[in-house]
Amino acid sequence: MALSPLLAAELVATDQGLFSNLAEAWSEGGWPMYPIAVVFVAGLGITVERLIALFWTASINKDGLMRGLKKHLASGDVDRALSYVAGQKQTPLTNLVKSGLLNIPKGNEEVQAALDEASLREAPRLEAHTGYLAMLGNAAMLIGLFGTVHGLIGSFKAVAHAPAAERATILAGSIGEAMNCTQFGLVASIPLLVAYSLLNGRTQALMDDLNGASVGVMNLVALHRPGFKRASVASLEERDQ
Repeated sequence: MALSPLLAAELVATDQGLFSNLAEAWSEGGWPMYPIAVVFVAGLGITVERLIALFWTASINKDGLMRGLKKHLASGDVDRALSYVAGQKQTPLTNLVKSGLLNIPKGNEEVQAALDEASLREAPRLEAHTGYLAMLGNAAMLIGLFGTVHGLIGSFKAVAHAPAAERATILAGSIGEAMNCTQFGLVASIPLLVAYSLLNGRTQALMDDLNGASVGVMNLVALHRPGFKRASVASLEERDQ
């Protein structure tokens, strides 16, 4: 549906007015606006990287993976189970399961040790960089407050030397300008803190999957070990060598 020329002109004028107001507020905020912008861009980069890593790269259906693994281990074919896991998308979870399966010929204690080691290796990759978002969000807010305080100090100094009749007008204008720093600090801080909460929750969910899979693999191996085919276990021993 085409917009009428009058409505289109109003929208363009609104956009121009918005950008003009933002540019004016940026200019009035002074030098603290630049570190706020740097902090926000850094946080935005971390957010995008973590969203891709946690919601795409590390994402896998844990329940489906464990069902397929249980099917092969219950039939005694450990080599087939390993091939099944290796054929899945490479994630921290599949890396952990493969580490456990490769150590089946060595015994249950070695399987548990391998699972624990893999968990310690994969967990930092899931938690990487997310904590910086909370720091950057708080930093943006504090820089904004610092800029406001700095601007107010300068405003009061200017008012002290102004004529009495003009002091109220100068002070009101100066306070409005100084508050731009707090405004932009909050605009940068709030999205970063929201992103931190979202990503931290996702990280915890993936960590829970790691812990659950570790216990599940160990239970499956201990339960079905008597039925493992010797040829299948021997194949794993050859791979280990």
